[in-house]
Amino acid sequence: MKISIISPNSAHLQDMRKVLEARSHAVSVFEGGKSRMQWVVEQSSPELLLVDGMCCDPHEVAMVEQLTMRHPALAVVLLCAMQTPEFLILAMRSGVREVLPSPPEPAALEAAVERIALKMAGTQAREAGQVVAFMPSKGGSGATFLATNIGHQLSMRRSVLLIDLNLQFGDALSYVSDLRPTSTLADVARDIGRLDASLLAASTVKVAPGFSILAAPEDLSRALEVKAEHIDAILQVAAAQYDFVLFDLGLRIDPLAIRVLDRADRIFPVLQPSLPHIRNVTRLMQVFKSLGYPSGKVELLVNRSAGGTEIGLSDMRRSLGGATLVSVPDGGKDVDASINRGVPLAEMSRGSALCKRLVEIAHTLSPRQKEAPGLIGRLFRRA
Repeated sequence: MKISIISPNSAHLQDMRKVLEARSHAVSVFEGGKSRMQWVVEQSSPELLLVDGMCCDPHEVAMVEQLTMRHPALAVVLLCAMQTPEFLILAMRSGVREVLPSPPEPAALEAAVERIALKMAGTQAREAGQVVAFMPSKGGSGATFLATNIGHQLSMRRSVLLIDLNLQFGDALSYVSDLRPTSTLADVARDIGRLDASLLAASTVKVAPGFSILAAPEDLSRALEVKAEHIDAILQVAAAQYDFVLFDLGLRIDPLAIRVLDRADRIFPVLQPSLPHIRNVTRLMQVFKSLGYPSGKVELLVNRSAGGTEIGLSDMRRSLGGATLVSVPDGGKDVDASINRGVPLAEMSRGSALCKRLVEIAHTLSPRQKEAPGLIGRLFRRA
């Protein structure tokens, strides 16, 4: 890795240089203070910048934030003799990757640089996550329930981020958690210039080990702050960090929704077996066709389907020109209880027909790898 170090202490510079060069890093050192940060980055174009001599002055952290905004690919590590909790929070928000004591112990310095190198390598080599959009055909179709609970099922084996893009009335988080968001999509949009994986993760609510939700703004007026270009930037970071990025869209086809639909690998319009839903889905399918989406990108989730309804799946297929339909059985009181308690359906009624269908849909999105035969195969699968 290409590393630059700034320190007012020449002994610190030489000690850190010796440690890092022993690990085959390309190291350049610069004697001086933090005011040289921008000049050093412009001169040496490092991947990692170590800045020694930082203290708890918020003004100094603001200088670091300006640097990380101008150079989003740059990793910054601060070396501080004194560290307060408030300073650590400010440093994290400014885009700093690590904060170490000054001078650092060689083992701690090596470990921090190794962690950053692994993260950088993983970001570059990692396959982009799948983008899946859930869209209601009509109010009350159940799109949010399906999006959140399919996301929960996917998170059993993969990392999942759900973004609530129903900006004015979104409440996806409440379907699976009673936690309150400390940051929302509007907050991320406001700080889009310093968006990175750490900021995105810190802005979400972790509702399960592999499942995070970026909530819609609670203040309706702040919904206007989110622009289509913000969605592009968030998607770029999210797809590099999560196996699945799910969107819970609202009813409107606007520039934000189209930006998501263009990027989506799969689109799931959600409808119920009734004529108003079918009419709206027919219009949606015409929009998708005009946007040039291939038919295989769109699958219709028919929620609360049942054999005794007046309009059956065969009737719906004829009305919708042979579109791909996936039936989702009615969950009845289990769904109401799940929503009212803010608990995923799988934690309340794992054996229900609805829960089993959600598991099947999750498996179609993330199929299990075929198990290799014999003992060797089982050992590799465990590894």
